[in-house]
Amino acid sequence: MMKRMNDQRPHLLDPTDTTLDDWLADRKLPAYRAGQIRRWLFQRRATSAREMTDLPQSLRTELAETFDLWTTRVAAHRQTDDGTEKLLLELSDGNRIECVLIREGQRRTICISTQVGCAMGCVFCASGLDGVERNLTSGEIVEQMLMLERRLPEDERLSHIVVMGMGEPLANLDGLLPALKVATDVDGLGISARRVTISTVGLPPAMKRLAEAGAPYHLAVSLHAPDDELRTQLVPVNRNVGIEAILEAADDYFDRSGRRLTFEYVLLADVNDAPQHAEQLAELLRHRTALLNVIPYNPVSGLPYRTPSPESTHRFREILQQRGVNIQFRRRKGDQIDAACGQLRRSSAVANSS
Repeated sequence: MMKRMNDQRPHLLDPTDTTLDDWLADRKLPAYRAGQIRRWLFQRRATSAREMTDLPQSLRTELAETFDLWTTRVAAHRQTDDGTEKLLLELSDGNRIECVLIREGQRRTICISTQVGCAMGCVFCASGLDGVERNLTSGEIVEQMLMLERRLPEDERLSHIVVMGMGEPLANLDGLLPALKVATDVDGLGISARRVTISTVGLPPAMKRLAEAGAPYHLAVSLHAPDDELRTQLVPVNRNVGIEAILEAADDYFDRSGRRLTFEYVLLADVNDAPQHAEQLAELLRHRTALLNVIPYNPVSGLPYRTPSPESTHRFREILQQRGVNIQFRRRKGDQIDAACGQLRRSSAVANSS
C-alpha cells in the first residue's frame, strides 16, 4: 500500500521546499552539494540518490534515507504507433493523474496535469466528470516531467511543455509556476520559456496575476464557442465570467508579455461547427494578433459528442481563412490510448470497479 500524502518524507523534486538546503547546512556541508544533487535530478536522470556518484557515499545513503525522490508510480502506460505515450500515474495518496509524451519530428512535447480532476465542468471533457479532488504540488508537477523524459533515449531531451492535461492550470498557479521555473532553468531541464504553453478556460483574475508576475510563457485560452450563450452551455464557469472579460484579460497578457496568444476551439459535430459559428469567431479574433488552434473532438465514452465530418471541418476552416484568421488544425494523436484529458484515468477506474 502506498503512503498517504501527509506521511511522506520531504520531496527532493519539490522546488518550493528549501528542506534540502537547510538539511545540508545543518550537516555543515557545502552549499554546492545542493547544485550537484539537482543536476543529477534534472540533467542526468538519476533514479535514486545512490546513482549520484560525485557525492560521498555517506551523503548518498543519508539522502536515500531522508528524502523521497519518486512519490508516484506508473499505474498504466499506453503507446501508439506514432510514438505518442500516455502515463497514468498513481500519487502517494492513491489519486491518479495523466500525462502525455508526443513525438513529432524533432519535437519532444509533454502535456502535464496540474490538478486531480477539474472543477471547470466542460461538458465534453472526461477530466471534470468527477469534479476536482485537489491541486498537485510543485514536486508532483515536476515529477510528471521527469517521468516522461525517462521515456526518451539518453541523447534526446524534452523540447516543449503544454500545460493542458487534467485540471485548470490557472487555478493552481502556486504549484505550477515554481515547477515551470525548474523546467526552464539552465540548472533544471533547460527548456526555453518560449516553448512552454499554459492552457486556461479563461479566469481573468488569474490571467492578470500571471501577467503581473511577468510570466514569459505562451497563453492558450480555450474558447470553444463564439458567444456567451453557447459557451456557457459548454463551459459552465463562463456564466460568471463572459467572453468579453476573458478577451480583455488575454489582450492585457499579450500587451505585457509580448507573447503570441493562442485561442483553442474544440470542434464538436452539430454543436459549434456551423458556418455561423465560424463567422462569429472570425469577428471576435480578426483584430487580434493571435493563433486559433482548432481541435477536432476526440470522443469520450459515455458522452454524446462526436467528431465533425471532414466536410464540416473543411467548411469551418475555409470561412476562417477567408476572414484572415491565423488558424491551424491540430492533428489528432493518441486516439488508441485514450489520449484526451481524463480518458485513461476514467477507463482505468471503470475497469477496476467492474
